[in-house]
Amino acid sequence: MIPEDPFSQHYAPYLEDAYDVVDRLVLNAYFPLGQSPGGFRTWWRNLAGGDEDLDNAHLMRLAGRFSRRLRAWAEKNNVPVVDCASGERKGEIAAEYLPADASFRGVFAVLVGRAPASVWEVERFGNGGINLKRKLVWVNHYSFHLVDEEWGHVTIKICGHPPFTAQILLNGHEYVACQARKAGLEFCKEGNCFTEVSNARGLSQVADTLRSATAVGRLRQVCERWIYTCLAFGLNLDEQEQSRFRYSYSVYQAEYSRNLLFRKGGEMEEVFNGVIDRTRTPLDLPMVKTMFGAQRRPWHPAKTPRCEAVVERPEYGLTLFKIHFGRLTLKTYTKGERVLRIEAIAHNSEALRCGKVLEKFPEIVARLSGMVERFLEVLRCTGSAWISDGSLEDLPKPSRVGQTRVGGIDINHPRIRAVMAAVLALAPAPLGFSASQVAAKVRQILGTADYQPRQAAYDLKKLRGKDWVNHPGGSRRYQATAQGLRAMAAVVTLLDKVIKPLLAGAGKPAPARQPDHEGPIDRHYRTIQREMQGLFNALGLAA
Repeated sequence: MIPEDPFSQHYAPYLEDAYDVVDRLVLNAYFPLGQSPGGFRTWWRNLAGGDEDLDNAHLMRLAGRFSRRLRAWAEKNNVPVVDCASGERKGEIAAEYLPADASFRGVFAVLVGRAPASVWEVERFGNGGINLKRKLVWVNHYSFHLVDEEWGHVTIKICGHPPFTAQILLNGHEYVACQARKAGLEFCKEGNCFTEVSNARGLSQVADTLRSATAVGRLRQVCERWIYTCLAFGLNLDEQEQSRFRYSYSVYQAEYSRNLLFRKGGEMEEVFNGVIDRTRTPLDLPMVKTMFGAQRRPWHPAKTPRCEAVVERPEYGLTLFKIHFGRLTLKTYTKGERVLRIEAIAHNSEALRCGKVLEKFPEIVARLSGMVERFLEVLRCTGSAWISDGSLEDLPKPSRVGQTRVGGIDINHPRIRAVMAAVLALAPAPLGFSASQVAAKVRQILGTADYQPRQAAYDLKKLRGKDWVNHPGGSRRYQATAQGLRAMAAVVTLLDKVIKPLLAGAGKPAPARQPDHEGPIDRHYRTIQREMQGLFNALGLAA
């Protein structure tokens, strides 16, 4: 089913199917009572019967016991324990130990690595007083790699020091693949991407379960199913019960992607390259990265699906561009033979400003989905820039914002063009943008330090008068409208990329020898300049 966003609808004739899915997830698991000095001391009393033995030595013994028990269990059950050095890619190491048996369930490898963690340090003084304070130190973390029946490959990373904070790493594509197998759906999965689907509607229905309110229960279940078994190396089940140790969960990182399956790989590449060419300048993309693989994608999809084939290096040229907004990222790239992925990433869910406890997961997903929708709208509008004759003539005329009369827009003024360019560059911002951000961008464009937020607010008010910019949801931040994106992209492109270069080169004689490496835009410039010279001569204008 093709999504309703303007970008997908515009390229619908080239699309075979599409699906949305919650991608990678990182959940924080923490013991609430152990997060404060008084709570941690209460937990220790429940565990040890008092706090006479609460000191650094006994806390270190707990960490040492975790390591000894783990290694003894692993040796008895033939589970590899790998000590990893700094900088090693632990995901790639774990993939080497992934069981070939599809029916395997449980832990198949444990990776040990050092990382910073906030642990408790105990200070005792004269009259029996105790002072607990946090200390950031490098300690061992134990990553349990396991196969779950519902979620496939799951990683639980636990700090060996109390209060045993942990992270659970999940993959939405793995979950959808497991559920699709149970439903009897046929698919081809390359790495972290479905490239062939027998029933796209059925796959989308499975993926939508991670967007509904029931997803909270599913996430909690997979965590509870394994985390206390992993914790048992530090606290056995009786000690967990005696000390009332129970984890709470929050969403730390989340990814959400829209995957467009094109009918032909060549058409996808042509569409995506065109989007990059048209939007790179308005969105002020500093770099577009290409990983080169095969010279050309196949014109027709493979007839025989390859289930869950992992592509370790790009088979085809992979091009991507991404835009960072603090701890939020928007990314678009090609995947496999004919999949175009648009992805929204929250590197820290606090940046979404909707809460991060597990119960907020549906709202977090909704915010990420909105980021993808907004990004696609910006790509479509800036990629199809247009402004009517009437709108162009009305720009210098004054307008009203509420009861306030504001001046018109002089597109010949470098400052207002810089403001429009700044708004275009900030348009994909998930939470909108502020006058201060526009001012900073304008100073960067003009190379001056004189432009202040007060002036930016005034210029933005002019754009609001033309309905090119508004305040989303009644907030004080700004967001460009679809009409404004098209008009501003057209004005900036026409003035800076068409009229000025053409007029500048119209009076210059054509070079006797054309450059060896001339792009298509350069060829168009040269053709139009040659025709303009003939027009100037016919009109009697001095070139």
